[in-house]
Amino acid sequence: MKKCIAILLALVLALAAFGCSSAPAADTSADAPATQAPAAEEEATQAPAEDAAQPAELVTIRVGASITPHAEILNAVKDDLAAQGYNLEVVEFTDYILPNTALEEGDLDANYFQHGPYLDEFNAENGTHLVAVAAIHYEPFGIYAGKTSSLEDLADGASIAIPNDGTNEARALLLLEAQGLIKLKEGVTLTATKLDIAENPKNLDIQEIEAAQLPRSLQDVDMAVINGNYAIQAGLQVSDALAVEDKDSLAAETYANVLVVKEGNEETEATKALIAALQSDTVRQFIEDTYAGAVIAKF
Repeated sequence: MKKCIAILLALVLALAAFGCSSAPAADTSADAPATQAPAAEEEATQAPAEDAAQPAELVTIRVGASITPHAEILNAVKDDLAAQGYNLEVVEFTDYILPNTALEEGDLDANYFQHGPYLDEFNAENGTHLVAVAAIHYEPFGIYAGKTSSLEDLADGASIAIPNDGTNEARALLLLEAQGLIKLKEGVTLTATKLDIAENPKNLDIQEIEAAQLPRSLQDVDMAVINGNYAIQAGLQVSDALAVEDKDSLAAETYANVLVVKEGNEETEATKALIAALQSDTVRQFIEDTYAGAVIAKF
């Protein structure tokens, strides 16, 4: 009897030990999927939210410009364009050739430095395909004193420097004519050259010089007719000029500085954004506050 009881006790203890050791194993295997699955689902639902929080990458627009005032005006609207998703990169040039060739070759998305007549002449002479899409501002040409301080004091044979590119040369000659210094052939206006001077009572020595070099020429000539942007860049004030183009003159209506793109890009979203930014109240106010009449908004 004692032997039977001992056997039964042994069986009970064995069953109890088996139950204690197997229960945790069963719980672990059952709990693992239940605790891990929700975590995976949570990560899956959070990932799109994190992606959505990332700011969209800005689209870069490269615009070539003369240093003054064009690059300065462009820089004034960088923040406005960034708010619309565009990173404006302003590439500065000191001449009138490279900004157009770079645009034609695709190195720029637009340029802003020239007026319409110059653009038309450049296209005709170089076979380029550039298009003006918006008029932004006008820079009055001025006659600035060099060795002679007033128009009345100009001596016979005095020297006057003017731009050597076709359209700006005509513009300078029209300003000299408006002051009674020369007279052009009848009917000749925007295409005038030195050869079209019909009367030159003071026998003025008209010297054609590259536009960017005109301010430097003042020390060597009696006077110079200087493009507005190069006058500003050289620290000349329009109030210092001996004569300035009238705001209602043919030049004022013709020589507005324009935003230019390559043919085929006139209606792109980037072009539309640039036009809106440059023809904004921000630019109008910036021009009025900065240039004291040397730059005039044309929109």
